[in-house]
Amino acid sequence: MASVGDLLAAAVDRTGLDDFGDDAFREGLEILVRALRDEARLNARGEAFIYDRIGLHLSQRLQVEDWHRRHPEIDDEQIIAPLFGLGLPRTGSTALSFLLAQDPDVRYLRSWESARPCPPPSAVRGDDPRIPPDQRPVLVGSRHHVPTDIRGPMECLDLMALDFKSQIFQAYAQIPTYSQWLCDDADFTSTYHYERRVLKLLQWGEETRPWRLKSPAHVLSLDYLDRVFPDARFVMTHRDPTDVLLSVVDVYADIVGGFTDHLDRRYLGELNVTQWSTGIARVMTFRSETPDRFYDIDFRAMQQDPIGEVKRLYTWLGEPVAESFEAGMRTWWAENAEKREPHPKADPNDFGLDDNVIRPLFAAYVDTYASAT
Repeated sequence: MASVGDLLAAAVDRTGLDDFGDDAFREGLEILVRALRDEARLNARGEAFIYDRIGLHLSQRLQVEDWHRRHPEIDDEQIIAPLFGLGLPRTGSTALSFLLAQDPDVRYLRSWESARPCPPPSAVRGDDPRIPPDQRPVLVGSRHHVPTDIRGPMECLDLMALDFKSQIFQAYAQIPTYSQWLCDDADFTSTYHYERRVLKLLQWGEETRPWRLKSPAHVLSLDYLDRVFPDARFVMTHRDPTDVLLSVVDVYADIVGGFTDHLDRRYLGELNVTQWSTGIARVMTFRSETPDRFYDIDFRAMQQDPIGEVKRLYTWLGEPVAESFEAGMRTWWAENAEKREPHPKADPNDFGLDDNVIRPLFAAYVDTYASAT
């Protein structure tokens, strides 16, 4: 297995660059690599995929710094009042992000650029090699769990991974020490500063448009996000936590299970119950101090009237819904009806999930936001 030094050296050799920028990323990288070595029990496929992924993030980080060095004017770009989607996973947030992406007047993080932001899109002439000709995304797991489109929106997880503080790594491997550090001790200040740095790069040379961004993972680090994006607003999606957790652990098992021959479903159950109950508690505290910055959408309301929910969100934002935007949303919703949020078929007992344990952890959350949605 590769060491931190090996991975850094390989990225330098691959790119011919040697400036990784601020050193804050090294703490997460070291904890991650140690957990992969000592805990993950990866199979050959897992080792090949995950270490290649780390190498990709390091190489992209080197290139981000190189673009900023050669074009210091990139830092003059302004990221103004972005809208972040957050909440529990499996609450319809991905479908919402695809609907919002139908608005031609906004900018979103496109799937093909999320893991490879360099070169910035405005610097590419002709066909971008990051967009496969058949437009099919590369899926890690064996099943489609959410809507996917290589030109569609992607979560912030790959941008956060450039600072090596991202839930994306624990979706690939069983790494409890990294996951505990991420939940309890990680300082995400540098993570969001780096996300802003990359957003400026992606925006550079394009018409400035408001950003629509999304990741359930932001619930763990909302205070840090707020310090870097103090004018951000939030749309929060909601669903019964017991339905959510069974669905999300099933996703984790599908992906992690491809990378290890020693899948521990009960560990995945405990991990997700702990992290999401902690994250929701943090969001509730944050919201109690800044309630006007949140708009709420219930999963059932989204299923029944998706266009109406987006229109009401835009009314709250103070922005119009153009006819072309509404038509795009209706087309996308109709075309993706069969792929939308499959019901979980897993057995909760396999993951040690007990509704009588889960519900008290989320009781205050459910009581508080039931009326809001």
